[in-house]
Amino acid sequence: MKAASSLVTGPRPVAELAQEAIRQALANAGVTRADHVLLFLSRDYARNPRPAVIAAARAAGCLSVCGSTASGLFTERGWQLDQAAAAAMILASRESTEGADEALLSFSSHGRLPFDWQADTRRAGFLDSDGVTWAHGRVTDSGCAELRLPGVRSHLAISTGLRLLGDPQTVDQCRGYELGRVGGHRAIDSLYRALPAELRQYPPLHQIALVRHPDEPGIAILSANGDGSLMLADSLENGDSITWAIRQPLTAEQQTRKSLDSLALTNPHPDFALMFSCIGRGPLFYGDDDRDLQVFREVFPDTPLLGAYGTGQIIPAAGNNRLYHNAVLTLLFESSHV
Repeated sequence: MKAASSLVTGPRPVAELAQEAIRQALANAGVTRADHVLLFLSRDYARNPRPAVIAAARAAGCLSVCGSTASGLFTERGWQLDQAAAAAMILASRESTEGADEALLSFSSHGRLPFDWQADTRRAGFLDSDGVTWAHGRVTDSGCAELRLPGVRSHLAISTGLRLLGDPQTVDQCRGYELGRVGGHRAIDSLYRALPAELRQYPPLHQIALVRHPDEPGIAILSANGDGSLMLADSLENGDSITWAIRQPLTAEQQTRKSLDSLALTNPHPDFALMFSCIGRGPLFYGDDDRDLQVFREVFPDTPLLGAYGTGQIIPAAGNNRLYHNAVLTLLFESSHV
């Protein structure tokens, strides 16, 4: 198995950027053609990605080109958010194409996780809302693309970036998406009691979430109402148990380091890796650089990496596929052949 990545930027979203990304990745891997290509393009390509996808397929010498537009791109060498860019991972292998039952790489331009993806095969990937997807070297009409990589095993790490605030509490009153009372208090008062003192006067609602279970995504707060209720991004039922949580850079970085350190104990030298982050994470969240990417480079300094910032992360959890936000999903791949 040979794998390598490349990130190429330019002033305009032209096909030549995708072509050059493939050429550089092939050179980095020391091969002349690829068996599979993962290609991500910046949102600048959303109007017409077809020429870039075709150029990538021709440069790679294969039709197995799959990917999506994204809000930002990165590899192990760095990230790009504000310029037209193409990022690629090429895979070349002389081994058997047989593979284990691995998570199906999945990309979507829908605003929500497609219904038929929620409980079928295990999936891992991301959403780029109102973007474009492609598979088999062609732009898809459905807004969905998927690829199963043969001959490899994957290992998964997740960082939600959420710090739990206090103990679980019971939902006393909830009308659909409107949370009225929690733990014997108005929803807003329950939240105030859980927050650190310095955040109670002006709670950062955009950084606060409710967690029903550690394996489930956090539920965002959309607004605080005059009667003390909170409008949520998902519905709850009376009797549900929830825990308040807040997104914090230090917690997020620590979670990433812990999850990657744990994988490194048993998989210290993966062949390559994919990382799907949130546009609300990365440099915009940390304020200076993508610390999740920094941690990856520290733990796996010699591993080729391809990554994208999207609007949601598709993660297999608790027997289903779930859509997370503000999370980082890292997939480490190694050959399944000894």
